[in-house]
Parts: sequence; C-alpha cells; structure tokens
Amino acid sequence: MSAQQTLTEGKPMPIILKFFLPLFIGNVFQQLYNMVDTIIVGHYVGTGALAAVGSTGTIMFLVMGFAIGMTTGFTVITAQKFGAEDIEGVKRSVANGFLLSLITIVVLTVASVAFMNPLLHLMNTPADIYEDAYSYIITICYGSFALVFYNLFSAYCRAMGNSKVPLFFLVFSAILNVILDLVFIINFKLGVMGAALATDCAQGVSAVLCLIYILKKFQILVPRREHWYLSWHMTRKQLNVAVPMALQFAITASGTMVMQTAINLFGSEAVAAFTASSKLCNLVTQGFPSVGQTMATYVGQNYGKGDLKRIHAGVRSSMVLTLIYAIISGICMVLFLRPALTMFFDAGVDIDAMVVWAKPYVYMAAACFFPLGMIFIFRNTMQGCGRGLLPLIGGIVEFVARLVAAVISMKIMSYTLAVACDPLAWIAAGIYTFVAYLFMMKRMEKNFDDRREAI
Repeated sequence: MSAQQTLTEGKPMPIILKFFLPLFIGNVFQQLYNMVDTIIVGHYVGTGALAAVGSTGTIMFLVMGFAIGMTTGFTVITAQKFGAEDIEGVKRSVANGFLLSLITIVVLTVASVAFMNPLLHLMNTPADIYEDAYSYIITICYGSFALVFYNLFSAYCRAMGNSKVPLFFLVFSAILNVILDLVFIINFKLGVMGAALATDCAQGVSAVLCLIYILKKFQILVPRREHWYLSWHMTRKQLNVAVPMALQFAITASGTMVMQTAINLFGSEAVAAFTASSKLCNLVTQGFPSVGQTMATYVGQNYGKGDLKRIHAGVRSSMVLTLIYAIISGICMVLFLRPALTMFFDAGVDIDAMVVWAKPYVYMAAACFFPLGMIFIFRNTMQGCGRGLLPLIGGIVEFVARLVAAVISMKIMSYTLAVACDPLAWIAAGIYTFVAYLFMMKRMEKNFDDRREAI
C-alpha cells in the first residue's frame, strides 16, 4: 500500500472518514498527554500548581496556535502541488517550508521570552501561583523547536493524504510523555517545570520519528540540493497562506487570554476548576479540529485539481459528521462532568465545590459545540483554497465576541459571563465563516466559468 493517498477520487464521506479517524485519535492522544501534565501536577504538586498550569493554558494555545498556523500554511501549497501532480513544486515547497520554519522558531522563542513576564502580569495571574506559572510556560516556549518541527513534518504527511503515520508517532510520544511526567515530577521533584520538560521531550521525539519516516518512505517530499534556498516566489505564496492562518490563531488565542484574565479575578480555586473543565472540553471536542485538518488536505488536493463540485460535496459530508459528533460529545460532557473532574484533584479537595465553578462553562460550551465545528470546517476549507484573509477576519470576529463578554464580566464581576466568552465567540464566528465560505465559493465558481468562456 502506498504511503501517499489522493483525496481527489471516490465518494467524499468514506474518504473523509478514513482520513479523519487517525487524525481524531492522534489529536485525542495529544490532548491526553497535555491533560496528563495537569492531572499529575494536581495530584503530586498541588491545587495551586494545577491552577498555575491552567492559568498559562491560553498562552500555550497562542504559542501552539501560531506554530500550527505557520506550518499548516506552508504545507497547504504542498497539498495543492501534489493534487496538481507537480512533483518539482512539491519538493520546492517542502524545502522552502522547512527554511521558513527555522525562522519561525527563532521569532517565536525570542518573542516568548521577551514578553512572558509582562504578559502574565497583564493577565491578572494570582500572586500565589505566579512563579509556577512562569516556570511552566517559559519551559514550553524554550521547546518551541520541537513543537514547530513535529507539526511541520506531520502536516507534510497529511498533505500526501497520509494521516496514519503521524498518529503512530504521536501515540508513542504520548506514552513517553506520561513516563517522563512521572520521572521528572515524582523522582526528580521538578514540579511544574518537569511537566513542561516532559511535553517538550515527547514532541521532540515525535518530530524526529516523523522525519525519519519521511526520509525513508516519502521520496516525493525529499528535496534535492538545488531546492535548498529561499525562493521569493514560493515564500510569498506560502506566507500568503501561513501568516493569515497564524494570525487567526493568535487573534483567537488573544481572545481566550482576555477570557482567562476575567476568570483569574475570581481566585485560584475558580482557575483550578475552570482549568480542569476546559481540559475536559478540549479533549471531547477534538473531533472538530480533526475534521478541519481533514478538510484542509481534502480541499487543498481538490482545489489543485480544479474540482469545485467535489469541494462542495466534501463540505456537506463534513457538516453531517460534525453535527453527529457535536450531539454525542455534548451529551457525554454533561453526563460525566463530576466523575471526570475527580481525575484532576487529590482526595483532600472538595469536588462539589469544583463542580459549582465548572458547571456554567461546561453546560454552555456543550450547547454550542456545533457552531464550534462549523468554524473548523469553513475556516480550513477556505485555507485549503489558499484564501487567508476571510479566515483571518473570522478570528477577529471571535476575538471581539470574547473581548466584549470578558470586559462586561469584569465590570459586573460575573463569573457566568466570563466563562460564556467561548460559546458566544463560537456562535459569532460560526455564522461568519459559513457566510464567508458561501461568498468565496460563489467568487471561485464565477472565476472558473470566466476561464472556460475565455477558452
């Protein structure tokens, strides 16, 4: 069986499902090993340390989102070249994307180190958890090279239609992360820094394994000597997609940071409960980014082939899949909230008190899972077509919705409104991305028709 797979032929739903499932399992494992940090810290270091890790979650999302946005943007061009059967174009895009990723790592690390202290103060990080919060997030930032290269190499595999290989390496590194968490935190007594080191090491192993596999199995992705230079033409094309994607993630993350700032005002207990419930929410919603990643590759290949009808069909199939997943995941989130929360705290913590803080967020979020899924479908579809501006505006819509809700919540000191920032943002951005997708497809269909008439 070939390591690469075309998504330009066959019925969309079976193809989307086949590509989606490994991505979903991999994303769940990635969330699980992020959760392991939180669970082990909560049990072996304490509730304060758990709150410290949680208070930096939005900053971690900013760093990860920027890295994922850039690397995914670089590989959209690779998927389009593969769909168009342009082998030289594939190799040029890989070499150029790798060199741009090196620059991304430097920028990400320098910016993180320079602005971390003022950022934590700006976010109203409680004084009793500040030191642990800084130690955790700065260690994560120093390991950004592992994060960037793992996401780059796995995105190259997906661009070739292969979503299974990144899964295998991710599962292995997830198990390694658990082991390293226990060693660094329990044996070496490194506290929250040990949890961050375990994450960095696990992602580094994933990156190395993914690279070895590419070199052995994906010869189409291995550039030759003449490809190793920064081409202005290719750089412009990749940055036109990658920068808006990264900015979209950054803007969304900025919105969640504003939300976290509002929640921090209610004390470390509220922060700890919100941290646990949001980690659970991130876990059960991994179907949505998995559908989005699937659509980015599916649309990229079919756009490269020029098949707009097939893009439409894929979007319809992904909407059905997302609706079913949203209903099931929302029900599970509500039903199993209390027993799930017990995983994060030791026996001395009053779980009933934590449930009181967790319920408002979980119930509102579960009711709005489908709009969240819509964002990923339409945003990644537009990005797969090489459109960066419309998804970027979607990120601005999310940010504004969160900002308005957070500012009002801080004014009136309403915890319920503070945790409603996410659901309100999902509804606003879900509606926007749907309208933007329809607008984009109408424009592209007109352009394709004009070309046919000219011929």
